[in-house]
Amino acid sequence: MAAPSLRMAFVMDPLASIDIDGDTTFVLMLAAQERGHRLWFVDPADLGVATGGAVAVAQPVTLQREHGHHYELGPPETLVLDEAFDVIWQRTDPPVDAEFITATQILGLCQQALVLNRPASVLSENEKLFALNFRHLMAETIVSRDRGVLLAFMDSLGGEMIVKPLDGKGGEGIFHLRRDDRNLISILEQSTRFGERRIMAQRYLPDVRTGDKRILLVDGQPLGAVLRVPDHGEVRANLHVGGQAAKTALDENDRKIVAEVGPWLKERDLFFVGIDVIGGKLTEINVTSPTGIQEMNALDGARYELRVIERVEERLA
Repeated sequence: MAAPSLRMAFVMDPLASIDIDGDTTFVLMLAAQERGHRLWFVDPADLGVATGGAVAVAQPVTLQREHGHHYELGPPETLVLDEAFDVIWQRTDPPVDAEFITATQILGLCQQALVLNRPASVLSENEKLFALNFRHLMAETIVSRDRGVLLAFMDSLGGEMIVKPLDGKGGEGIFHLRRDDRNLISILEQSTRFGERRIMAQRYLPDVRTGDKRILLVDGQPLGAVLRVPDHGEVRANLHVGGQAAKTALDENDRKIVAEVGPWLKERDLFFVGIDVIGGKLTEINVTSPTGIQEMNALDGARYELRVIERVEERLA
């Protein structure tokens, strides 16, 4: 029996800029459309508040997997979100800057529509810091803007570590540092903006050479996984900087991590989440716009996006 048609808005980056062969939001939209749901596109800059509550300039959209002609937009209309939509997906890529925070706070005003992920939880769970609730599952990690503290931490690890910004995405600003690197101090200065910005420092995990495992979870349960293998000479495994997708499965360590993290995600209504695991160690919990479905589909011969949409239908049944 077909599910009732839902009205779904996607608050997302411009449709013209997406890669239809790799973008997860695109296939989620295609799957929703295939199952008879009606879709609208919303630019996060067009969110606002009126006397009736949160509003947006929204455009009905239809999609097709056709390069150069993958979407058609209808006329824009200003709509009250709680009145116009059953489901609102927030799928804007980081950074989590002031504009992102404002858009998320506006979506948090919705009382009737189901907003995925829950705005209050997105705001409270920084993608890097959230993982620190599970420090026993991680490699040694600190957060600091103090160069002396960071260098002392590096020395405690034997003279090697990874540093990353707290608000980055896609591997931006990640460095593999060694004590004998003549650029070490300069990199720390730039990363911390001369001591004005905190960064995360972690033990370097050599297992990254065999891959960084992205595990997607829906409602706290594992959907699937893809291994991202870094290019030769590159420490970052992110696909858009040259990492290669490889088939993988959840092992015992992964299942242990999911068993602990999953209930936290479900409790906070973080519906669609990507966790990253290297060498059996949790490194990040991605709650804004996790990706990986298209790579998983290609490797596993599956259509994972249909399972995600079906779960949304179950939530609203």
